[in-house]
Amino acid sequence: MAIREALLALLERGPASAYQLKKDFDRTIGLTWPLNMGQVSTTLQRLNRDGLIEETAPTTSGSNDVGTAAAAPLWRLTNSGAQELDRWWRSPITPEQRGRDELVMKLAVAVEIPGLDVSELIQHQRHALQQLLHDITRLRRQTPPTELATRLVLDHHIFITEAELRWLDTVDETQLRAQLAQHPVSVPLTASSAALTATIQ
Repeated sequence: MAIREALLALLERGPASAYQLKKDFDRTIGLTWPLNMGQVSTTLQRLNRDGLIEETAPTTSGSNDVGTAAAAPLWRLTNSGAQELDRWWRSPITPEQRGRDELVMKLAVAVEIPGLDVSELIQHQRHALQQLLHDITRLRRQTPPTELATRLVLDHHIFITEAELRWLDTVDETQLRAQLAQHPVSVPLTASSAALTATIQ
């Protein structure tokens, strides 16, 4: 996840302390992407090292730093930081930037392992995703309309989870077709695969 860019974006609104940045981050997307204080501090140090932010004198009158100690330093964007943030706003996110998908890797390897019950793996994963979908949907219903950022993040998780469930159905069907082609009689059927077999046949 682009933590550095997210912090730069939060600083675009004005100077803030590390504490306030973490608070703002938690309020927007922290429910699904937790960020600890150590990560915030380390990222701010790197941004400062790279000349993208700079330390400014703390103030007790600013509203951006409510609840922090009077001596806590405030951070603000430099011109270079503003330019870097502008590039990020304008750049589309590519699949390579999203990182490797462990579930895809796991099942891609699993179907190549003789004797491994891929259908059982899929069932375990399907159950976990269904529970996750239930929990996220409940949280989405409880989120007030005014918390736009949180609702946006939760909607994304709902759509991704639903898509993964559909993909698991496709993997299950593809795997069963391959098994039936190799062993038309001896393939053991689960309740779900039995219904799928009737459809295939």
